[in-house]
Amino acid sequence: MSKANSISSEAGQSKLFLSAEWRHLAMLNFTVDPACLQPLVPRGTTVDAYERQTYVSLVGFLFARTKVMGIPLLFHQEFEEVNLRFYVRRLCGQETRRGVVFIKEIVPAFLISRSARFFYNENYITCPMRHRIDLEGDRTTLEYSWRYDEAWNRIAVTSSGEPQPVLPGSLEEFITHHEWGYTRQRDGSCLEYRVIHPRWNVASATESSLECNGTALYGPELGAALCEPPASAFVIPGSAVNVYRGNCPEEFG
Repeated sequence: MSKANSISSEAGQSKLFLSAEWRHLAMLNFTVDPACLQPLVPRGTTVDAYERQTYVSLVGFLFARTKVMGIPLLFHQEFEEVNLRFYVRRLCGQETRRGVVFIKEIVPAFLISRSARFFYNENYITCPMRHRIDLEGDRTTLEYSWRYDEAWNRIAVTSSGEPQPVLPGSLEEFITHHEWGYTRQRDGSCLEYRVIHPRWNVASATESSLECNGTALYGPELGAALCEPPASAFVIPGSAVNVYRGNCPEEFG
């Protein structure tokens, strides 16, 4: 059985929870001391690294055509999200599963925040948001803003040239391609869920900027990391995405 068929077969054993499109991704990647992530690592996983560097990524993008359990979200099929995430792995038999842990996710709709907290215990918060997307020839500028603590925060990236397929073993592949999500649950256990989308094409940003009260949002250590220039910045067109219902494997406790 091919890997693609294996993925489809395993995903088919779980119920589809959310289908959507994730479009116009603006991504800033920062190196951090892995020690600052240890309190956030879900049980049964370990912090992943690329060439001995540990990364967090601040990502802004548009949700579109959003359906939950096959039902379009009334008034909320398209909306912004900005999230801060890091990368983990876990050994499942002979397979190494590479995944994402979301530190905090910002959306403009209370219904979205409440649903994500209820079903996945994800750390969603609701803030007023806005975005700007400029597509001029092969030049792309993406900007996402959110108001937190009475101040507007902003992430922006600009690229020139067409996004390209990522190379196996590259930083772009490490950052953008993960098939699993992991979330610590209220009882201390860990939820594992599948996230399926095509491999994304990526353009390196020629310009990037971040205006963010990182300490207020993410704490002093991560806030300090976000004050440094990003190690890399990407512009990604995105794709359709399927997120499946999660489960708590026994080894997660």
